[in-house]
Amino acid sequence: MDAGRRATIVDVAREAEVSIKTVSRVFNDAPNVRPHTRDRVVKAATALNYQPNVVAQGLVGRRSYLLGLFYENPSPNYVVELQRGAVDRLRGERYRLIVLPVEQVAQVADNILSFVRSAALDGIILTPPASDHPAILEHLSAARFPFVRIAPTRSPEIQPRNITDDVAAARAMTEYLISLGHRRIGVIKGDPSHPSSEARLLGFSLALASAHLPPRLDDIDQGMFTFESGFEAARRLLARKDRPTAIFAQNDDMAAGAIMAAHDLGIDVPGELSIAGFDDSAIANIVWPRITTIHQPVFDMARSATDTLLAMLEKNPYPDVVDHPFTLIPRQSTGPAPR
Repeated sequence: MDAGRRATIVDVAREAEVSIKTVSRVFNDAPNVRPHTRDRVVKAATALNYQPNVVAQGLVGRRSYLLGLFYENPSPNYVVELQRGAVDRLRGERYRLIVLPVEQVAQVADNILSFVRSAALDGIILTPPASDHPAILEHLSAARFPFVRIAPTRSPEIQPRNITDDVAAARAMTEYLISLGHRRIGVIKGDPSHPSSEARLLGFSLALASAHLPPRLDDIDQGMFTFESGFEAARRLLARKDRPTAIFAQNDDMAAGAIMAAHDLGIDVPGELSIAGFDDSAIANIVWPRITTIHQPVFDMARSATDTLLAMLEKNPYPDVVDHPFTLIPRQSTGPAPR
Protein backbone atom coordinates (compact mmCIF):
# COMPACT_ATOMS: atom_id res chain seq x y z
CA MET A 1 0.00 0.00 0.00
CA ASP A 2 1.29 3.50 -0.87
CA ALA A 3 2.62 5.48 2.09
CA GLY A 4 0.19 8.12 3.30
CA ARG A 5 -2.84 6.50 1.66
CA ARG A 6 -5.67 5.53 3.96
CA ALA A 7 -6.22 1.77 4.17
CA THR A 8 -9.43 0.43 2.65
CA ILE A 9 -11.46 -2.72 3.12
CA VAL A 10 -9.82 -4.02 -0.07
CA ASP A 11 -6.38 -3.68 1.50
CA VAL A 12 -7.49 -5.55 4.62
CA ALA A 13 -9.00 -8.36 2.55
CA ARG A 14 -5.79 -8.70 0.52
CA GLU A 15 -3.60 -8.67 3.66
CA ALA A 16 -5.75 -11.26 5.46
CA GLU A 17 -6.22 -13.34 2.30
CA VAL A 18 -10.00 -13.35 2.60
CA SER A 19 -12.87 -11.86 0.63
CA ILE A 20 -14.11 -8.30 1.03
CA LYS A 21 -17.43 -9.74 2.19
CA THR A 22 -15.67 -11.62 5.00
CA VAL A 23 -13.97 -8.43 6.20
CA SER A 24 -17.33 -6.67 6.17
CA ARG A 25 -18.93 -9.47 8.18
CA VAL A 26 -16.14 -9.30 10.78
CA PHE A 27 -16.55 -5.57 11.35
CA ASN A 28 -20.33 -5.82 11.46
CA ASP A 29 -20.13 -8.57 14.11
CA ALA A 30 -21.94 -10.99 11.85
CA PRO A 31 -22.34 -14.55 13.12
CA ASN A 32 -20.76 -17.68 11.64
CA VAL A 33 -17.28 -16.23 11.11
CA ARG A 34 -14.63 -18.69 12.22
CA PRO A 35 -12.50 -17.45 15.15
CA HIS A 36 -9.18 -17.90 13.31
CA THR A 37 -10.57 -16.02 10.30
CA ARG A 38 -11.78 -13.19 12.54
CA ASP A 39 -8.33 -13.01 14.18
CA ARG A 40 -6.59 -12.79 10.78
CA VAL A 41 -8.85 -9.93 9.71
CA VAL A 42 -8.39 -8.02 12.96
CA LYS A 43 -4.60 -8.45 12.83
CA ALA A 44 -4.50 -7.28 9.22
CA ALA A 45 -6.66 -4.24 10.04
CA THR A 46 -4.43 -3.36 12.99
CA ALA A 47 -1.27 -3.66 10.90
CA LEU A 48 -2.75 -1.38 8.24
CA ASN A 49 -4.29 1.04 10.78
CA TYR A 50 -7.63 0.46 9.10
CA GLN A 51 -10.64 2.37 10.50
CA PRO A 52 -14.07 0.95 9.57
CA ASN A 53 -16.51 3.36 7.98
CA VAL A 54 -19.16 3.89 10.64
CA VAL A 55 -21.63 5.37 8.16
CA ALA A 56 -21.32 2.36 5.89
CA GLN A 57 -21.80 0.03 8.84
CA GLY A 58 -24.93 1.94 9.75
CA LEU A 59 -26.37 1.53 6.28
CA VAL A 60 -25.90 -2.22 6.50
CA GLY A 61 -27.51 -2.53 9.95
CA ARG A 62 -29.99 0.37 9.57
CA ARG A 63 -28.19 2.23 12.33
CA SER A 64 -26.25 5.47 12.34
CA TYR A 65 -24.14 4.59 15.39
CA LEU A 66 -24.67 8.19 16.51
CA LEU A 67 -25.70 9.13 20.04
CA GLY A 68 -26.96 12.58 20.96
CA LEU A 69 -26.08 14.61 24.07
CA PHE A 70 -28.94 17.07 24.46
CA TYR A 71 -28.40 20.08 26.72
CA GLU A 72 -29.40 23.64 27.47
CA ASN A 73 -27.19 24.29 30.51
CA PRO A 74 -25.43 27.66 30.17
CA SER A 75 -22.50 26.64 32.39
CA PRO A 76 -19.55 25.75 30.13
CA ASN A 77 -17.84 23.90 32.98
CA TYR A 78 -20.84 21.60 33.50
CA VAL A 79 -21.15 20.90 29.78
CA VAL A 80 -17.46 20.00 29.47
CA GLU A 81 -17.83 17.39 32.21
CA LEU A 82 -20.88 15.92 30.47
CA GLN A 83 -19.00 15.61 27.19
CA ARG A 84 -15.89 14.18 28.83
CA GLY A 85 -17.90 11.47 30.59
CA ALA A 86 -19.80 10.43 27.46
CA VAL A 87 -16.72 10.43 25.23
CA ASP A 88 -14.73 8.44 27.78
CA ARG A 89 -17.29 5.63 27.69
CA LEU A 90 -17.37 5.60 23.88
CA ARG A 91 -13.64 4.99 23.50
CA GLY A 92 -13.18 1.82 21.52
CA GLU A 93 -16.87 1.68 20.54
CA ARG A 94 -18.25 2.09 17.04
CA TYR A 95 -20.70 4.72 18.30
CA ARG A 96 -19.94 8.43 18.04
CA LEU A 97 -21.28 11.37 20.06
CA ILE A 98 -23.21 14.27 18.57
CA VAL A 99 -23.50 17.32 20.85
CA LEU A 100 -26.90 19.01 20.57
CA PRO A 101 -27.02 22.37 22.38
CA VAL A 102 -30.25 24.38 22.32
CA GLU A 103 -31.08 27.89 23.49
CA GLN A 104 -34.28 26.80 25.23
CA VAL A 105 -35.48 23.22 25.64
CA ALA A 106 -39.11 24.36 25.64
CA GLN A 107 -38.77 25.62 22.06
CA VAL A 108 -37.98 22.16 20.65
CA ALA A 109 -39.97 20.02 23.10
CA ASP A 110 -42.99 19.43 20.83
CA ASN A 111 -40.74 18.63 17.87
CA ILE A 112 -38.22 16.48 19.71
CA LEU A 113 -38.82 13.42 17.51
CA SER A 114 -38.20 15.39 14.31
CA PHE A 115 -35.15 16.90 15.98
CA VAL A 116 -33.53 13.57 16.87
CA ARG A 117 -34.52 11.86 13.63
CA SER A 118 -33.15 14.66 11.48
CA ALA A 119 -29.85 14.15 13.29
CA ALA A 120 -30.09 10.41 12.45
CA LEU A 121 -29.57 9.42 16.08
CA ASP A 122 -29.85 5.91 17.46
CA GLY A 123 -30.42 7.21 20.99
CA ILE A 124 -30.16 10.32 23.13
CA ILE A 125 -28.90 11.39 26.55
CA LEU A 126 -31.17 13.97 28.18
CA THR A 127 -29.65 16.47 30.63
CA PRO A 128 -31.45 19.07 32.79
CA PRO A 129 -33.92 20.59 32.11
CA ALA A 130 -34.75 18.28 29.17
CA SER A 131 -34.55 15.25 31.46
CA ASP A 132 -37.60 16.61 33.33
CA HIS A 133 -39.58 18.16 30.47
CA PRO A 134 -43.01 16.43 30.27
CA ALA A 135 -43.50 16.85 26.52
CA ILE A 136 -40.05 15.52 25.66
CA LEU A 137 -40.49 12.48 27.90
CA GLU A 138 -43.98 11.83 26.54
CA HIS A 139 -42.99 12.02 22.86
CA LEU A 140 -39.84 9.92 23.19
CA SER A 141 -41.60 7.30 25.32
CA ALA A 142 -44.56 7.03 22.94
CA ALA A 143 -42.23 6.53 19.98
CA ARG A 144 -40.09 4.03 21.95
CA PHE A 145 -37.05 6.08 21.05
CA PRO A 146 -34.09 5.07 23.27
CA PHE A 147 -33.13 7.71 25.85
CA VAL A 148 -31.47 7.99 29.25
CA ARG A 149 -32.06 10.77 31.79
CA ILE A 150 -29.32 12.56 33.74
CA ALA A 151 -30.18 14.26 37.05
CA PRO A 152 -33.98 14.30 36.76
CA THR A 153 -35.96 15.48 39.79
CA ARG A 154 -39.44 14.49 38.59
CA SER A 155 -41.31 11.49 37.12
CA PRO A 156 -39.21 8.75 38.77
CA GLU A 157 -41.29 6.11 36.99
CA ILE A 158 -39.70 7.09 33.66
CA GLN A 159 -36.46 5.18 33.44
CA PRO A 160 -33.54 4.68 33.05
CA ARG A 161 -32.15 7.48 35.20
CA ASN A 162 -28.80 8.62 36.58
CA ILE A 163 -29.45 10.68 39.67
CA THR A 164 -27.90 12.49 42.60
CA ASP A 165 -29.81 13.93 45.55
CA ASP A 166 -29.90 17.71 45.00
CA VAL A 167 -32.10 18.28 48.06
CA ALA A 168 -29.78 16.39 50.43
CA ALA A 169 -26.69 17.99 48.88
CA ALA A 170 -28.00 21.55 49.27
CA ARG A 171 -29.11 20.76 52.81
CA ALA A 172 -25.65 19.45 53.67
CA MET A 173 -23.98 22.60 52.34
CA THR A 174 -26.37 24.86 54.25
CA GLU A 175 -25.83 22.88 57.45
CA TYR A 176 -22.08 23.24 56.94
CA LEU A 177 -22.40 27.04 56.71
CA ILE A 178 -24.60 27.05 59.82
CA SER A 179 -21.96 25.00 61.65
CA LEU A 180 -19.47 27.80 60.91
CA GLY A 181 -21.72 30.19 62.83
CA HIS A 182 -23.56 31.80 59.91
CA ARG A 183 -27.13 32.71 60.73
CA ARG A 184 -27.97 34.91 57.74
CA ILE A 185 -27.23 33.03 54.54
CA GLY A 186 -28.05 34.38 51.09
CA VAL A 187 -28.91 32.16 48.14
CA ILE A 188 -28.31 32.76 44.45
CA LYS A 189 -30.80 30.59 42.60
CA GLY A 190 -30.18 28.99 39.22
CA ASP A 191 -32.24 29.12 36.05
CA PRO A 192 -35.92 28.80 37.11
CA SER A 193 -36.63 26.48 34.17
CA HIS A 194 -34.28 23.90 35.73
CA PRO A 195 -36.07 21.83 38.41
CA SER A 196 -32.73 21.30 40.18
CA SER A 197 -32.85 24.96 41.19
CA GLU A 198 -36.03 24.42 43.22
CA ALA A 199 -34.68 21.15 44.63
CA ARG A 200 -31.58 22.93 45.93
CA LEU A 201 -33.69 25.73 47.38
CA LEU A 202 -35.77 23.10 49.18
CA GLY A 203 -32.62 21.58 50.69
CA PHE A 204 -31.54 25.04 51.84
CA SER A 205 -34.96 25.70 53.43
CA LEU A 206 -34.99 22.34 55.23
CA ALA A 207 -31.58 23.08 56.78
CA LEU A 208 -32.77 26.49 58.01
CA ALA A 209 -35.92 24.96 59.50
CA SER A 210 -33.92 22.24 61.24
CA ALA A 211 -31.70 24.92 62.81
CA HIS A 212 -34.77 27.03 63.77
CA LEU A 213 -33.58 29.89 61.55
CA PRO A 214 -36.31 31.97 59.91
CA PRO A 215 -36.30 32.06 56.09
CA ARG A 216 -35.79 35.54 54.63
CA LEU A 217 -37.13 36.03 51.10
CA ASP A 218 -34.96 39.11 50.59
CA ASP A 219 -31.87 36.91 51.05
CA ILE A 220 -32.80 34.91 47.96
CA ASP A 221 -31.78 36.36 44.59
CA GLN A 222 -32.24 35.06 41.07
CA GLY A 223 -29.36 33.91 38.90
CA MET A 224 -29.17 31.89 35.67
CA PHE A 225 -26.30 29.46 36.36
CA THR A 226 -23.85 31.88 34.70
CA PHE A 227 -20.87 33.82 36.05
CA GLU A 228 -22.43 37.14 35.06
CA SER A 229 -25.75 36.42 36.80
CA GLY A 230 -23.90 35.36 39.95
CA PHE A 231 -21.93 38.60 39.90
CA GLU A 232 -25.05 40.76 39.57
CA ALA A 233 -27.07 38.81 42.16
CA ALA A 234 -24.23 39.00 44.68
CA ARG A 235 -23.93 42.76 44.19
CA ARG A 236 -27.62 43.13 45.00
CA LEU A 237 -27.35 40.94 48.10
CA LEU A 238 -24.22 42.71 49.33
CA ALA A 239 -25.58 46.22 48.75
CA ARG A 240 -27.89 45.84 51.76
CA LYS A 241 -26.97 47.17 55.18
CA ASP A 242 -27.99 43.88 56.78
CA ARG A 243 -26.20 41.82 54.16
CA PRO A 244 -25.72 38.07 54.66
CA THR A 245 -22.49 36.73 56.14
CA ALA A 246 -22.55 33.79 53.72
CA ILE A 247 -23.81 33.19 50.18
CA PHE A 248 -24.73 29.78 48.81
CA ALA A 249 -24.71 29.93 45.00
CA GLN A 250 -26.45 27.04 43.27
CA ASN A 251 -23.51 26.37 40.97
CA ASP A 252 -19.81 27.18 40.87
CA ASP A 253 -20.02 29.66 37.97
CA MET A 254 -22.34 31.86 40.02
CA ALA A 255 -20.17 31.38 43.12
CA ALA A 256 -17.16 32.61 41.14
CA GLY A 257 -19.18 35.63 40.05
CA ALA A 258 -20.11 36.28 43.68
CA ILE A 259 -16.43 36.19 44.70
CA MET A 260 -15.65 38.75 42.00
CA ALA A 261 -18.49 40.99 43.24
CA ALA A 262 -17.14 40.77 46.81
CA HIS A 263 -13.64 41.70 45.59
CA ASP A 264 -15.04 44.73 43.73
CA LEU A 265 -16.85 45.86 46.88
CA GLY A 266 -13.77 45.42 49.07
CA ILE A 267 -15.34 42.57 51.07
CA ASP A 268 -12.87 39.97 52.26
CA VAL A 269 -13.63 36.34 51.39
CA PRO A 270 -13.83 34.43 53.69
CA GLY A 271 -12.97 36.88 56.48
CA GLU A 272 -16.13 38.98 56.08
CA LEU A 273 -18.15 36.81 53.73
CA SER A 274 -18.24 33.07 53.03
CA ILE A 275 -19.21 31.89 49.56
CA ALA A 276 -20.11 28.31 48.59
CA GLY A 277 -21.02 26.73 45.27
CA PHE A 278 -22.31 23.51 43.76
CA ASP A 279 -20.98 21.03 41.12
CA ASP A 280 -17.21 21.06 41.81
CA SER A 281 -16.55 22.13 38.24
CA ALA A 282 -13.14 23.29 36.99
CA ILE A 283 -13.74 26.94 37.88
CA ALA A 284 -14.01 26.04 41.58
CA ASN A 285 -10.27 25.29 41.59
CA ILE A 286 -9.23 28.18 39.34
CA VAL A 287 -10.56 31.25 41.18
CA TRP A 288 -9.13 32.49 44.47
CA PRO A 289 -10.10 31.74 47.08
CA ARG A 290 -10.90 28.27 45.82
CA ILE A 291 -14.58 27.51 46.20
CA THR A 292 -16.14 25.33 48.87
CA THR A 293 -18.61 23.26 46.89
CA ILE A 294 -20.65 20.10 46.45
CA HIS A 295 -18.96 17.58 44.21
CA GLN A 296 -21.69 16.43 41.84
CA PRO A 297 -20.20 13.55 39.82
CA VAL A 298 -21.21 14.95 36.41
CA PHE A 299 -18.46 13.03 34.59
CA ASP A 300 -19.51 9.75 36.21
CA MET A 301 -23.21 10.40 35.57
CA ALA A 302 -22.58 11.10 31.88
CA ARG A 303 -20.34 8.05 31.54
CA SER A 304 -22.88 5.82 33.28
CA ALA A 305 -25.77 7.21 31.22
CA THR A 306 -23.82 6.51 28.02
CA ASP A 307 -23.09 3.00 29.21
CA THR A 308 -26.79 2.42 29.87
CA LEU A 309 -27.75 3.77 26.44
CA LEU A 310 -25.26 1.43 24.76
CA ALA A 311 -26.71 -1.50 26.70
CA MET A 312 -30.23 -0.53 25.59
CA LEU A 313 -29.20 -0.36 21.93
CA GLU A 314 -27.31 -3.65 22.09
CA LYS A 315 -30.21 -5.28 23.98
CA ASN A 316 -28.07 -6.03 27.03
CA PRO A 317 -29.21 -5.77 30.68
CA TYR A 318 -29.00 -2.32 32.25
CA PRO A 319 -30.01 -0.73 35.59
CA ASP A 320 -33.18 1.32 35.85
CA VAL A 321 -31.59 3.74 38.30
CA VAL A 322 -27.97 4.60 39.11
CA ASP A 323 -27.68 6.75 42.24
CA HIS A 324 -24.43 8.74 42.38
CA PRO A 325 -23.31 10.03 45.82
CA PHE A 326 -22.36 13.67 46.34
CA THR A 327 -19.46 14.97 48.43
CA LEU A 328 -19.11 18.25 50.31
CA ILE A 329 -15.64 19.71 49.66
CA PRO A 330 -14.56 22.50 52.05
CA ARG A 331 -12.06 24.94 50.55
CA GLN A 332 -10.78 28.45 51.20
CA SER A 333 -13.91 30.43 50.24
CA THR A 334 -15.71 29.67 53.52
CA GLY A 335 -14.82 30.30 57.12
CA PRO A 336 -16.29 31.20 60.54
CA ALA A 337 -18.96 33.88 60.61
CA PRO A 338 -17.55 37.34 61.43
CA ARG A 339 -18.20 38.56 64.97
